[in-house]
Amino acid sequence: MLKVLIADEMSPKAAEIFRARGVEVDEITGLSKDRLIEIIGNYDGLAVRSATKATKDVIAAASRLKVIGRAGIGVDNIDIPAASAKGVVVMNTPFGNSITTAEHAIALMFALARQLPEADASTQAGKWEKNRFMGVELFAKTLGLIGAGNIGSIVADRALGLKMKVIAYDPFLTPERAQDLGIEKVALDDLLARADFITLHTPLTDSTRGILSAEALAKTKPGVRIINCARGGLIDEAALKAGLDSGHIAGAALDVFATEPAKESPLFGTPNFISTPHLGASTDEAQVNVAIQVAEQMSDFLLTGGVTNALNVPSLSAEEAPRLKPYMALAEQLGSLMGQLTEGGVGGVTVEVEGAAAELNLKPITAAVLAGLMRVHSDTVNMVNAPFLARERDIDVAEVRHERETDYHTLVRVTVRTPEGERSVAGTLFGNRDPRLVEIIGIKVEAALKGPMLFIVNEDKPGFIGRLGSTLGAAGVNIGTFHLGRRDAGAEAVLLLSVDEAIPAATLAAIHAMEGVRQVKALSFG
Repeated sequence: MLKVLIADEMSPKAAEIFRARGVEVDEITGLSKDRLIEIIGNYDGLAVRSATKATKDVIAAASRLKVIGRAGIGVDNIDIPAASAKGVVVMNTPFGNSITTAEHAIALMFALARQLPEADASTQAGKWEKNRFMGVELFAKTLGLIGAGNIGSIVADRALGLKMKVIAYDPFLTPERAQDLGIEKVALDDLLARADFITLHTPLTDSTRGILSAEALAKTKPGVRIINCARGGLIDEAALKAGLDSGHIAGAALDVFATEPAKESPLFGTPNFISTPHLGASTDEAQVNVAIQVAEQMSDFLLTGGVTNALNVPSLSAEEAPRLKPYMALAEQLGSLMGQLTEGGVGGVTVEVEGAAAELNLKPITAAVLAGLMRVHSDTVNMVNAPFLARERDIDVAEVRHERETDYHTLVRVTVRTPEGERSVAGTLFGNRDPRLVEIIGIKVEAALKGPMLFIVNEDKPGFIGRLGSTLGAAGVNIGTFHLGRRDAGAEAVLLLSVDEAIPAATLAAIHAMEGVRQVKALSFG
């Protein structure tokens, strides 16, 4: 009989769901690592919140474990690479606490606007300092959202109800989605300059870490108030304190910190600073929601093989996987290429297949394209959650199969639609296994997408390649492979170069300044 261990405190609804669906469940919380290692081999599923650590050693001892379910969003306590190597699916429940977290951000915004914690402490101390606490109204103020996904869109809705003006910075936000939400899509610098309140609702990734750096905070509007209920590490906490001390920042409220639990912080005791101990998801309703969701998802997987909100596997049957694997690798590379070349919001993505690819299950291929496209901005995106994220952001996704004859035995084409227009790339498989790019922005070019690369669009004129080689050589950049394509002699040309190391920013700027260069991009492929 299938058996699940609930290792952290969660709503009894979870155990009820498991038992109702015929899965045996033990609720044993507060286990030491050694004790967990001792008993984990008896279970097919492990349900946790944030306390239990599913480490590499725990997973290694889990001889029959098939799935780990996290009742909540963050999976820092789960060794996902170890789970993947072991063949264990890792799931979370990313939408169960959205309303709760959004409401906490709104609550902190009110608290900052009216200095509620300080006023409460002063009043309870018998001081009655009525003239000391002069707040500000939220009415007619501008709220800047950094991240306009599920939680950010809820915050926007609540703020609009307060008659605030809402602007948002989010690479995935389309103009159509912004219009539906009743908000204005802006660049980050524009948001920093205009917002009276800034609230963050983005995951912590390499691209978002320190998004409110000292430099960014210096660009904010004087008197700005900042709220973070998303992830610690998005804000430079030392720079935030300096801004509070100088008075440039009128107030800040953090529910999350770079180091947690935050027993010490230079921010503690700073005037106009509010802190809470990561309470974003801490309501009765949210805890019930995530417990129900994790139990339902784990039960579905154990009983039927259904996969929902998995972080490390695509939705594939065992029969499809071997044949689809090289196509998914090709699709992810094409998506990544488009993600790195595309600036601004993505309104639509079309995945077209021809030849042998037209006979396959297209959903995993499309999911791989979306994962590659969106992972440029968030390393938590995978082939399972990418389609959900695309729908959440109103990105129109189309799939097209062609019966027509093609120059290649199999072909995958990815077209991305942005406010600036459409551009596409296409690829094939060599020997039915090796991905190759064969077309980019309508120009034939054959290349393997691997490691650091350099993409250039330029005018096809004599001497350019020589000047480019000299520039790269002077910077100590070694060229691995060189791929050239052009529309016609003397017309637009593209270059794709693989290089041995990442190209310095100064070298990119020098190339961009060369005569005839229209676009330069440093690319990277895993």
